[in-house]
Amino acid sequence: MIAKAELLAAIAGTNRGAISTEVDRGRVLDKVVQLEVQNPTPQPLSERDRLSGVWRLIYTTSQDLLGLARLPMLPAGPIYQCIRGQEFKLYNVLELQGIPFLEGILCVAARLTPVSERRVQVNFERSILGIKGVMNYRSIDDLVSRLETLSPVAALSIPLNSGQSARGWLETTYLDDDLRIGRGNNDSLFVLTKV
Repeated sequence: MIAKAELLAAIAGTNRGAISTEVDRGRVLDKVVQLEVQNPTPQPLSERDRLSGVWRLIYTTSQDLLGLARLPMLPAGPIYQCIRGQEFKLYNVLELQGIPFLEGILCVAARLTPVSERRVQVNFERSILGIKGVMNYRSIDDLVSRLETLSPVAALSIPLNSGQSARGWLETTYLDDDLRIGRGNNDSLFVLTKV
């Protein structure tokens, strides 16, 4: 699909959007709109198997995520989003790089509440912070399946308050077998590829 290849080309070299210029952002948005019109999955919440899985963030306009990419002491590695569609759960996972043997994981767990065929309310429940080696980290899937049983010694779990700052929404505007585009509150745009 030409529009998809053009979007990926527009994203290349932007470091997930962290070093994108106004021109870059305009070009990416133009390609996103072209793809959204061709969305093969207009009701993504009814296709939970396609929506589920581990997705790698390749571009965003979210200032919260872009801020993490600019941390000087702990440079951000890959950012993933794991969706458990049948359970309506979402896990954002950031791999923190830097000092050898002290590479870390920051995970934010959320519950999803459908509000339309494409949109979910996102209720962030807790943050988990740990060191990969201590957590015995192998993969995103493995981490997510063990989150409920992780020892407090292995990772720090911080409950998030249920106020406005712990809530948001996410609308899936394009979904195929290996690419997902979402729009969220605060005019955020997310482009992810399936792992």
